[in-house]
Amino acid sequence: MVRAIRGAIQLDAGDRDSIIQGTTELVQAIMDRNSLTTDDVISVLFTATPDLTAEFPALAARKLGFHEVPLICCTEIDVPGALPRVVRLMAHVETDRPRAEMQHVYLRGAVALRQDIAQ
Repeated sequence: MVRAIRGAIQLDAGDRDSIIQGTTELVQAIMDRNSLTTDDVISVLFTATPDLTAEFPALAARKLGFHEVPLICCTEIDVPGALPRVVRLMAHVETDRPRAEMQHVYLRGAVALRQDIAQ
């Protein structure tokens, strides 16, 4: 079955190292909590708030071994009052797990974005 997993992390800063480290933390948490390997991942869509321009979040996934997985980065809509310095992702994966068992991961301040599904 194909499932979609959502996640987000709020970064402490908008520099390159913060983007790489935060995205790495998010991707690893999603992979670990859902017992996934890169072979299970079909594709990953990353978004970043407009204040994060120092690096592409996808670079962190490449450094984790996502060499054959299609990745794309987009800028989020600049909504007044939106949470700053946030990287989000949606990963499409192949798994035998039911939808109710998929774990969506929201870290740091990003927990406030989806308290209904954050684990």
